[in-house]
Parts: sequence; C-alpha cells; structure tokens
Amino acid sequence: MITKTEMRGVIAAIVTPFTEDGKLDEKGLGEIARYLLEKGVHGIMTTGGTGEGPHLLREERKTVARIVVEVVKGQIPVIAGTAACSTMETILLTKDAAEVGADAAIVTPPFYFILPDSCIYEHFAKLAASVNIPVVVYNNPLYTGNNLQPDLIARLADIKGIIGLKQSNTDLGQLVEVIRLVGNRISILTGIDSQFYPSLCAGSKGIFSTAACVVPKQMVELFNAFENGEHEAALATHMKLQNLNRFFEYDPGYVSPCKEALKILGLPAGRVREPLPQLTEQQKVQIRRALSELGLLNS
Repeated sequence: MITKTEMRGVIAAIVTPFTEDGKLDEKGLGEIARYLLEKGVHGIMTTGGTGEGPHLLREERKTVARIVVEVVKGQIPVIAGTAACSTMETILLTKDAAEVGADAAIVTPPFYFILPDSCIYEHFAKLAASVNIPVVVYNNPLYTGNNLQPDLIARLADIKGIIGLKQSNTDLGQLVEVIRLVGNRISILTGIDSQFYPSLCAGSKGIFSTAACVVPKQMVELFNAFENGEHEAALATHMKLQNLNRFFEYDPGYVSPCKEALKILGLPAGRVREPLPQLTEQQKVQIRRALSELGLLNS
C-alpha cells in the first residue's frame, strides 16, 4: 500500500495503446507496463492525460488498471486516474480502480464547469470518505480550468485519505509555496517533466512523468543521482533529457509525441484516439532526432 512516506520517485504516466481499429490493445499495454517495470520506475500511473483517460469508456479504464496491476504483481504501486466531471462518476471510477487492485487513485478537480474552492474541497472530501484506497490530488489547471491555489491544497492535505499531490501548474513558484504550506503532511510531486530537477531542489518528492513512459531508465538515473547528492550529474541528465522533454509539455499535445517516441523505440503504443492531433512528418523527424541524440537509436 502507498503511504505518505513511500510515494516518491519516478512514477511513469503510461499511455493507453489502441489497435488500428481503435480498440484497446491489451497485449500492447502489458508490454509497455513490463518495459517500465524492467527499467526501474517507482510506480505507474494509468488513464491520466498521457493515458487518454477522458477518452476512455468506464470499462476501458477499469481494464487498463487491471492489466497494469497484473503485470507489476505488487512490485511497484499502480495509481489509477479516475477523474470525472461529477463527484458521483469520480467515486464510481475510483471504486472500479480499487476493485481491480490499484494502490491509489489520482484525481483532478472536476473539469468543464468553473467551480468555487468550497465545491472543489467538498468534491475531494466526499471522494476520500467514499472509497477504500488513498487519493492523490492532481492539479492541472490548463486542462481542467480549475486551479488549486496553494492555500486550498494545504486544506486538502488535512483530509483523511489524501496522501499526495501531482502539481502540474506551470508556475514553479506555486509548487514552492505548496511545499512551504504543506510540509510533509502529504507527498508533493511535480507533473511537469521540464521541472523535474528544479522541483527536487525545491523539496518535491519526485515526478508523475510522461517522459518516464519513454525514457524510464534515464529519469530514474536522474532521481537517483539527486538522492545521492550528485547534483551536477542530476542537472546534466535533466538538461540532456530536455531536448526530448520539450515535446511532452503542451504543444502540439503531449500524447501524440509520447506515442510516436515509443513506436520509434519499437513499443506498441498505437495511435491516439480522436480527436487528439496526429503529428506532422516534421515533428516525427524531430522526435526521432531527439531520441538519437540521447543514444537510444542504432542509426
């Protein structure tokens, strides 16, 4: 079981592979999960943005979590994305994740409607009280339209059952303020690959990472170097990875670049689900070049 002290390190946000006819590729998902496990990530997050969670049917989300749980066999935690627009649906999805063995759920604020802080607080309080697995709060204002201010996050940290935060607000200063206000009451991790090393310096416990789905070994090496006090090596790795990480931010949409990079590496990521954008040929060339510069391709 994840605890407040154990949720740290590199948690890979896994893609959801699809077949050519748009169905869930269960075999491909298992292969990617084994790849991440073998490369030493400290956890796997399913059905978030990288996993195209908003485009999956309820049963598909449950299936994805089940497959990853079956692959890792308890060796690392599985944190299932269960966010939805309503509190009722979020609870149902979280119970599904618990039923198939997920160690925790990760949940954004409800999206589409702009909500006052009081409604967001009650959403998480009711969720945490209604399920039997821990909850990680996921602040991603660019996609949800609801930013969790540091003072609200500090209040959420006192809710029993909430164990962590994935902070994907691009303002690094807000991450620093959250760490100041929250302290060690819950685990604070960044969700932005380009902030990984800086966030560790500010006191974060690690990262929920799209890049770690593609280059898990290198992301783990960065974390381990930092943990060992090897700051120059950690920073050097961070800057080296940035040439790839820049594709995993927000333009042209990080899912397509992640899946393209995996396919270049020979992993069965498949296509994105419509209406997410496909990459241009020029963008594919740029991603291949970035992988080559990292020494990950034979030619």
